[in-house]
Amino acid sequence: MSKIIENKLRAAGCVFAEEEAQLLISAARTIAKLDDMVEQRIAGLPLEHILGWAEFCGLRVAVDAGVFVPRKRSAFLVRQAIALARPGNVVVDLCCGSGALGAVLAVHVDRIELHAVDLDPVAVRCAQRNIAITGGRVYEGDLFEPLPATLLSCVDILVANVPYVPTESIRLLPPEARIYEASVALNGGEDGLDVMRRVAGEAARWLVSGGHVLVETSERQVPKTVEIFKSNGFIPQVATDPELDATIVIGTRP
Repeated sequence: MSKIIENKLRAAGCVFAEEEAQLLISAARTIAKLDDMVEQRIAGLPLEHILGWAEFCGLRVAVDAGVFVPRKRSAFLVRQAIALARPGNVVVDLCCGSGALGAVLAVHVDRIELHAVDLDPVAVRCAQRNIAITGGRVYEGDLFEPLPATLLSCVDILVANVPYVPTESIRLLPPEARIYEASVALNGGEDGLDVMRRVAGEAARWLVSGGHVLVETSERQVPKTVEIFKSNGFIPQVATDPELDATIVIGTRP
């Protein structure tokens, strides 16, 4: 059975066919359900949406249909945030999607006060499932807009995995992302940096002196991203992980 499924998945272009076959077999309660799950995967539905969860930084994170699937490269952003965070810090996860980044931070940094925000109501409902167990709060709205005013000048760590794909490049994305994930989680505007500009323009009001904002970006967007943060009064630092193909910019409020 396992080999048959593996062969079907491989023929459909699944790179990790053997691993995916085992996950689908483990998740299915009946043969009929397994057949249905395999057919969904062959049709291109993301594995995480079929299973209802994704493994991220050692956590099993709930991922509902249509919600942005946390990428392995984002583990680098989380590791950098963990290194900067201190017990009891106030942490905000903007464009939180499933809430994966904030949930991992809450596991690794003691007693943080966690707030997460997303514009997509489907993502917000999913994030609530992942963040509620940490004692954090999730808000629905546009970037900083739904956050309580009591957080102004009080945030120590701001992680923002904003959409940074240029509009014209979305058509080049794999079908898993282009078809099955919300475009609001991908589309960063003409040069991919529209949302980045808004975050950098507003973040200083919310951060404590010496606070940090961490964003994921692409290698070719680094010069513009650095300039965006400089022009908004931040001290920018670029960090990369070639193994994960990950690039982040850390802006520190002086």
